[in-house]
Amino acid sequence: MWLQDIRKYEYVFGVLRTAFIMAAMSYVFYGSFRTFPLFIPVGLLSLREWAADLAKKKEQEFRGQFKDGIQALATVLKAGYSVENAIREAGRDLAPVYGKDARIRREFDRMVHQMSMNMTAAAVLEEFALRTGQEDVEDFVNVFTAAGKSGGDSIAIIRNAVKTISEKVDTEKEIQTMLASQKLEFHIMCAVPFVIILYMKMTFGDFLDILYGNPAGAAVMTVCLGIYLGAYRLGRNIICIEI
Repeated sequence: MWLQDIRKYEYVFGVLRTAFIMAAMSYVFYGSFRTFPLFIPVGLLSLREWAADLAKKKEQEFRGQFKDGIQALATVLKAGYSVENAIREAGRDLAPVYGKDARIRREFDRMVHQMSMNMTAAAVLEEFALRTGQEDVEDFVNVFTAAGKSGGDSIAIIRNAVKTISEKVDTEKEIQTMLASQKLEFHIMCAVPFVIILYMKMTFGDFLDILYGNPAGAAVMTVCLGIYLGAYRLGRNIICIEI
């Protein structure tokens, strides 16, 4: 759902990053770039994980934007605006905060355009939830729709929903901030074996010659590579905690 938010230049960076990782593995573990094609499966998996991580980051960024959007919407509703005008006004309030390329700006602009085509606010919001496929958006739209049908104090209901969703987003952001240091440590640890081997190759090259250019050395390095990839997978499973 969020892969569509990844820009072309970001994909280019991802491909170059993957090629660098493949080249580093080829040189460090086998002492030659001729084994580069053997790492294509590893590269494809790395590129897939990179795209998934970036898409998740895009979703987290959108959740913060969405929190600001519904807070602006609740404010203008309290001021007495109709739902349709509240969506338009909230979109204007977001303009100074987010650029035109921000997902929340594009979504509000699209909703305003749909309402100009005589779509109802309820239908517009439901399509918004379907496009994002995001749980917070779906929860808000459900509450928004139910409040409009209940005939009670819909503004109070919506404000309570906004408060609950905002607190949830803020809490999860704090957790992600605490996990950021562990993720950084993991990435540093992943790079350490490469740094150590490259340092030894430059300073004690003769000491490592036995590991390259012969079947026995290639077998040992292949086992080391398997252990490294297994440790990497285990580390990712530990740090990739679903909140």
